Amino acid sequence: MRVDLHNHTSLCNHATGTMEEYILKAIEENIDVFGFSCHNPMHFDAKYRMRFEELPLYFNEIARLKEKYAEKIEILSALEIDFLPPFMEDSLFALPLDYRIGAVHFLGDWGFDNPEFIREYAKRDINDCWVEYFRATEMLAKSGKFDIVAHMDLLKVFKHFPTKDLRKEIESALKAIKQANMSVEINAAGFRKEVGEQYPSREILEMCHALEIPIVFGSDAHAVQQINFKRKELESLAKEVGYTKCAVYRQREREFIEF
Repeated sequence: MRVDLHNHTSLCNHATGTMEEYILKAIEENIDVFGFSCHNPMHFDAKYRMRFEELPLYFNEIARLKEKYAEKIEILSALEIDFLPPFMEDSLFALPLDYRIGAVHFLGDWGFDNPEFIREYAKRDINDCWVEYFRATEMLAKSGKFDIVAHMDLLKVFKHFPTKDLRKEIESALKAIKQANMSVEINAAGFRKEVGEQYPSREILEMCHALEIPIVFGSDAHAVQQINFKRKELESLAKEVGYTKCAVYRQREREFIEF
């Protein structure tokens, strides 16, 4: 089976295509289980996400498509929720989602993966940024609010890599993820970015496998043509590391299937 749990919609204001077009493309790509996981509404960074009042539209359209294409594909509902404690609304965690993807896109108020703010890198110590990033990921896991960690080494997006060994920080974050019974996604979006590879790195995936942390797959599609992007490469890497199954979530209950 082919599962793709991380995909966006035009409601986030930086994606294109209708939700129905995404589903038709997913069917064409022989995806069996497809998850919509648009960026959560938040009273911060509003330019790049849906508004709270648009949530009913989002869920109603998922329900419509789920019924219309029930014989061709299974559709799941989720949100990619920024781990940004001052702006995390309790109401989001009361929504009837199939799963919650937790993501770190901000260090403080700096959206480090946004090209608009790329000049900020020149003002910071990159090693300090990486330490802060993995600590935020660890806190995300310890919050107990999420099922999946998104693009776990996203900070490499513009090829700003650490210059010191951060294995200790990575291990600490992964142990928290394991303790929280979460999964880590293998995300294709990095292939479309300057870094030119998946999130997370092979090294981190090997550490996940050693800790028996499950994986999920995500195109992180922001356009119809990105659905199923680089899937063969992602699956090959996962198998090389030692994985034969991926996780899928329904009503926040995890199951495993072979890929």
